[in-house]
Amino acid sequence: MAEGVIRLHGSDNVVIALQDLTAGSTVAGLNTPLPGPVPRGHKIALRSIASGQEVIRYGQIIGQATTDIPAGGHVHSQNLGMGPHSSDYAIGSECRPLPPLPPETFMGFHRADGSVGTRNYLGILTSVNCSGSVARFIAEAAEKDPELLAMPGIDGVVPIVHGTGCGMSGTNEGYLTLMRTLKGYARNPNFGGILLVGLGCEVMQVPDLVGQGRLRPDGNFRYMTIQGEGGTRATIDRALTVIREMARVAAKAVRAPAPVSKLVVGLQCGGSDGYSGITANPALGAASDLLVRMGGTTILSETPEIYGAEHLLTRRAISTEVGETLLERIRWWEGYTAQNGGEMDNNPSPGNKRGGLTTILEKSLGAVAKGGTAPLSGVYKFAEPITSPGFVYMDSPGYDPCSVTGQIASGATLIVFTTGRGSVSGYKPSPCIKLATNSEMYARMKEDMDINCGDVLDGVSIAEKGRQILDKIIATASGQQTLSEELGFGGAEFVFRSLQP
Repeated sequence: MAEGVIRLHGSDNVVIALQDLTAGSTVAGLNTPLPGPVPRGHKIALRSIASGQEVIRYGQIIGQATTDIPAGGHVHSQNLGMGPHSSDYAIGSECRPLPPLPPETFMGFHRADGSVGTRNYLGILTSVNCSGSVARFIAEAAEKDPELLAMPGIDGVVPIVHGTGCGMSGTNEGYLTLMRTLKGYARNPNFGGILLVGLGCEVMQVPDLVGQGRLRPDGNFRYMTIQGEGGTRATIDRALTVIREMARVAAKAVRAPAPVSKLVVGLQCGGSDGYSGITANPALGAASDLLVRMGGTTILSETPEIYGAEHLLTRRAISTEVGETLLERIRWWEGYTAQNGGEMDNNPSPGNKRGGLTTILEKSLGAVAKGGTAPLSGVYKFAEPITSPGFVYMDSPGYDPCSVTGQIASGATLIVFTTGRGSVSGYKPSPCIKLATNSEMYARMKEDMDINCGDVLDGVSIAEKGRQILDKIIATASGQQTLSEELGFGGAEFVFRSLQP
């Protein structure tokens, strides 16, 4: 790091501006003043880069110059585009187990199947969009019910509504993915009980969901259809009676000590900027490594946003099968975008670009940093139950609410979300911790950001910040509310994956 800029790797031919720089500014390592202004978080050519030459950041290729770039030039969309990236997947070549650490503990809700929740919600699950409004009516009535309000130990009633369940095939992958997602939510240990509400005539039939195995090992599960109950008001009245019964069971659960090996944490980023891969993402990676070393589980996702950096994950795969499964998902996404007239580099978003990110290769290299350095122990489909502890991967689109929906269905009981532009969201039933990548945004949006990682640029070490994040994870898992919970987020972020691989 030098005054005003940071160079992330010895082989990089760009540096990153740490503040807004004006034309004529001098930068350490450059013999010439900047020919033009460069916003903070953006890239500056450390030397002349010829058209067609690779641009290097993090010691990795992030694209090719599309025109000649002078030393000190602002490197961005006007002169940097996609190019060949590493395909040296070298599966397992860098798979090095991390030394174990004695597990710490948190105070969680112990469930009948051995899992441990961080929250104790009652859920109203819907089989179809047609029952979504009634599910919300039931939740609103439950939140006003005197008996339920007086009941201790229940965090709330959460309606899980979506836009599908009918007008679809009843046999294809989309149908199976929806069923897997709904079953995953029903079994998430952050729910102390589940009421499933259907309309009655939909493709995703309630008996099919119920009949494919016990949805909850504790038996605190009920179901009904609006048509079977006799309409909206009758369904609401019947549902309130049922929820009171389930609440009495759920309220018997109390927080008790549990090892952090019982935690399943979803790793997310959104509204990324040029600092994401420097501060918050590697700090979250350090926290992920600490949790994995204590026997916990962390989940990385958003396949289109690891594109170009997948080789960093395959090299950490514990087996050829794990590595090849990840590459199969990459190839599917390449085929999907080509078939639909798109491209894998339609990302970064406009906000990402304003924050300094130019190509998906650059964004992906920073995003993968959330996964730390632990071996990759498993690769899963969207919403597939996580069965292997450690650092794992779950396939999902690069859309945060959809990706988190899959992670929660896979078993995530807590989400940690890094953001540079300032994403606001929450994901009931799993609490969400927000990490700011830069101090300016943190100060501006302090009511939404739980931790500032911008101080990494002021000298706080990645290891120290990782420990701070882990402490926050443990406190949150033990019941401390996150800022998104205090603000009431989580009612609109269930987004089912509509893609059909």
